[in-house]
Amino acid sequence: MKVRQPDTFTIKRGGNVLPSPRVSVVMPAYNAARFIRSAIESVRAQTFRDFELIIVNDGSPDSDELNVVLAPFLDDIVFVDQANLGAGPARNRAIDLARGELIAFLDADDEWLPNFLAEQTKLIDTGWDMAYADAELFGDAAPSEHTFMESAPSEGEVTVASLLDFTCNVITSGTIACKSVILAAGQFETVDTRAQDFHLWIRIAKAGFRIGYSDKVLLRYRVHTENLSGDSIQRVEREIAVFKRVRETIDLSSAELLILDRQLRSLEVDLDLEKGKSHLVNRDFTAARRSFSRAKAARPSIKLKAVCLAARLAPRLLLRIYVRKHSDHLGLIRAETSASSWTSFSVISALLKLFSE
Repeated sequence: MKVRQPDTFTIKRGGNVLPSPRVSVVMPAYNAARFIRSAIESVRAQTFRDFELIIVNDGSPDSDELNVVLAPFLDDIVFVDQANLGAGPARNRAIDLARGELIAFLDADDEWLPNFLAEQTKLIDTGWDMAYADAELFGDAAPSEHTFMESAPSEGEVTVASLLDFTCNVITSGTIACKSVILAAGQFETVDTRAQDFHLWIRIAKAGFRIGYSDKVLLRYRVHTENLSGDSIQRVEREIAVFKRVRETIDLSSAELLILDRQLRSLEVDLDLEKGKSHLVNRDFTAARRSFSRAKAARPSIKLKAVCLAARLAPRLLLRIYVRKHSDHLGLIRAETSASSWTSFSVISALLKLFSE
């Protein structure tokens, strides 16, 4: 865990900032200079105008470049410059300074559509304490022709159980909530960890506040290598860590604990799968076979049986399939199986499906 910097900060409130806005837009900035102009412009383009924009430079390494990008906007924003404390404390700083009764979150590499605030404030006005929307996925690592909710759906009522079970999935840049609700739930965690937003949504639901959502696409969520936050093994390890943190810090019911423990078991399988892929890419075929075998033992399936068979009998073929997973799958299958048996064809088909997930 990294050492925290002293809690020092400066505030510059632009002369054009509304004194009593209804909505305070919270935007933390860390290594964001490349994208933040588009995010700001998307806020400025809102048809709903009763807002202030609070940008927090969280001790970003690209501060010099960031300051250049922000210079034309300083009259229209509240700008906070602080030592690096992390995304949670950066958002909390903005929430504490916010003058609006509603808080809307937008990450510095994402963008709202012009009707985002208009639609989401209308949704809040129907009685919700917090609401989120669907998003178009874009960027150099985005899956094609999918929205956020098509990849991570929301179905039914948003509860602690549905959040833990991933039946409902909140996208932070599409979220608006009453400031009083966020404060009552304890704001974002200040520990140096990932997924503070997920932890907060659980606490808001646990406190009995009403969370709604819209299936309208109201924002653009950028998917790129930087915001994938490290390799796939680390991402699964962080998901495991946040679930363990939820168990340790939130008083869950027995039914909620059952869901949480089931998810942890599933994530442990995911971790073995990701380790298996990593070993495969590094040509440690023995370690890859062990990882895939552990995953198969915990989550038996035809796909994993096929992967384990290929890892044992044809690991180099398995590696080629994995490396070429973005190629034309039908063409790849034919090329690799032109002189093979029907069993090999089935193995490869299963592998392509698994490695495309």
